[in-house]
Amino acid sequence: MNTIHRLVITLTAAAGLVLAQAPREMRADDACTDIIVGKAASADGSVITSHTGCGPECRVHVVPGRTFKEGAKAAVYYGIQDVNKPIDDYGRVLGYIPQAERTFTYFHSAYSHINEHQLAIGESTLSQRPELEVDVDSGAQIMTIEQAQIFALQRCTTARDAVRLIGGLMTEYGFLPSCGPNSEALCIADPEEAWIFEVFSVGKEWDPESGRPGAIWAAQRVPDDHIAIVPNWSVIKEIDLSRPDWFMASDNYQQTAIEYGWWDPESGRPFVWQDVYSPVPREWATGRFWLFFSTYAPHVKEWPDRSHHNPYSGYDNYHQYVEDLSIYPFSVKPEKKLSVQDVIAFQRSVFKGTIYDMTEDYDWYVPAGEGKIRKSPLATPFPTRDMRELLDIPYRRMVSRGGYGMVAQLRSWLPDPIGGVYWLYLDNQHVSSYVPIYAGVQEIHPAYKEYDPGRFSPTSARWAIDFVDNLLYLKWQEAIRDVRAVRDPLEAAFFAEQSDTDSTALALYRKSPRRAKEYLTGYTRDAMEKSHRLFTELRAQLITDYTNNNQGL
Repeated sequence: MNTIHRLVITLTAAAGLVLAQAPREMRADDACTDIIVGKAASADGSVITSHTGCGPECRVHVVPGRTFKEGAKAAVYYGIQDVNKPIDDYGRVLGYIPQAERTFTYFHSAYSHINEHQLAIGESTLSQRPELEVDVDSGAQIMTIEQAQIFALQRCTTARDAVRLIGGLMTEYGFLPSCGPNSEALCIADPEEAWIFEVFSVGKEWDPESGRPGAIWAAQRVPDDHIAIVPNWSVIKEIDLSRPDWFMASDNYQQTAIEYGWWDPESGRPFVWQDVYSPVPREWATGRFWLFFSTYAPHVKEWPDRSHHNPYSGYDNYHQYVEDLSIYPFSVKPEKKLSVQDVIAFQRSVFKGTIYDMTEDYDWYVPAGEGKIRKSPLATPFPTRDMRELLDIPYRRMVSRGGYGMVAQLRSWLPDPIGGVYWLYLDNQHVSSYVPIYAGVQEIHPAYKEYDPGRFSPTSARWAIDFVDNLLYLKWQEAIRDVRAVRDPLEAAFFAEQSDTDSTALALYRKSPRRAKEYLTGYTRDAMEKSHRLFTELRAQLITDYTNNNQGL
């Protein structure tokens, strides 16, 4: 430490000050909201799973299925989520496992979501106790959650088989967290059923030669007439392995807790997975639990009241409920059946009308004449860190955040290439359009395979959407209406066309599955082209309408 640095610290301490430290940025590991809808809880009889994410690696491409010779090995990669590498470079090889004789075609991304057989997976990072933490430099574990997802999509056709495969991989090769030292959940679905899989690490001392499990995991099936949410927090509670159609778990699912003293089987207390392995709950999770259950099952019980009454509501922490997670069930029967559009609407949520709505902070309100006030047209539900510091706005973790994500619609009454629809968005889902990618698609539009966060490109779909997202800050309240005026009709057209698209593809499929896949590939690429073109045109419209030359400078 040099003399000047030492003097600065001494003078700062003497003045009773603390050196400025940048606030914690929102990470991808607390940015994922997954929703599951059972087939009897969905409006059309499909099973739905979903994912919202915050990472930069949003590029999607098709990885064709292959056959392999006996004795072949499959690489286990670390760095799949790294966007700063070629699209077909999956990172650093940590080890190998036996290769399958045959693999299935799947859609690859940071967290790969769906395969050709309508098996779909959403991911949500959880928190875990510090005693269990491990990272790539401190342990012998090699199996990340995103790598396990890929192996499941390559090798499985059902959610149940995917749970068994992923659990086995984690047990044998050790679960390696890749979003900080945190644990993970997967929402795994097929056209018949859906499961929630949760996995925790076993610490830095695990030895693959010891014979001990390399992870602690459990899975629970979501009832067909229920919906569920995983908002970056564990949701599994009591586990009943005598009901194998509903629960699965690793051999050590209780033993590890006993060894650490987190649960005593002689205490008379039930073993509650969520309580035993998760730390004290955080508001980024409880807020989303509350929003989901109070929205879709408002009469199940008396949920906390978090409605917005005035611009100071969000500051009244003294009267705010601090609920125990036990009030939120694993899943719930909704008061009305949910459609894909309902799930999309929830993914776009910014807590409007609640104390978490960042557009309702009192600092956004400005004089309107005659002693009245009005909300500034600059008020945005996505205030940047600098804006929050300037206006003293408390940060709230919303459902909508940005990155990329999806809603997977899985339909048992149609052949797999037609039945599975992968509704994908890029960047901020509150702004982006969702485009349909059928499970039989053979190639992705180039604009959806290109993204370099370090350099703008007009041929990248994510950059086109991100550009519009940035222009909204010129006059947010007005500009977002301009976005919706053109985006919503495009999206509505995709849903309106779905029945005809399905029928055309089915007629072709009965004659030639190959021709059906070619048709669906062309349809999907055309939808992507329309979305990319829309946001490119919006960029010109918004800068023209809201240029600072028109802002009264």
